[in-house]
Amino acid sequence: MVALVQTVAYLGLEARPIEVQCQIAPGMPRFSVVGLADKAVSESRERVQAALAAMGLALPPKRITINLSPADLPKDGSHYDLPIALALLAAMGMTDAEQLGDWIAVGELALDGRIVCEGYKVR
Repeated sequence: MVALVQTVAYLGLEARPIEVQCQIAPGMPRFSVVGLADKAVSESRERVQAALAAMGLALPPKRITINLSPADLPKDGSHYDLPIALALLAAMGMTDAEQLGDWIAVGELALDGRIVCEGYKVR
């Protein structure tokens, strides 16, 4: 199953639609992010894993692939944390994947699972 969550890439003042796709497949455990992601987006793996651990959840011991589509559009920033976490939770069956299609998710995750928005912590 592939779980989908919508987010945006900021290009100056323009926000371009991005689809976050998460697939959990059999294989050696790994967590990879693909789709022309910069260093901050690649570091999302660590923030998402820590946030899930803070909620008492562990990643399944499988091959987790996150694709940020379209792949040719540069993605930068930490605001991809929340949509990646939501897509992962949907792929794990922990949340309703169908309802996620109605929303656009943007937000950085703190290591304790809180959402950080532009320097403000949302509880």
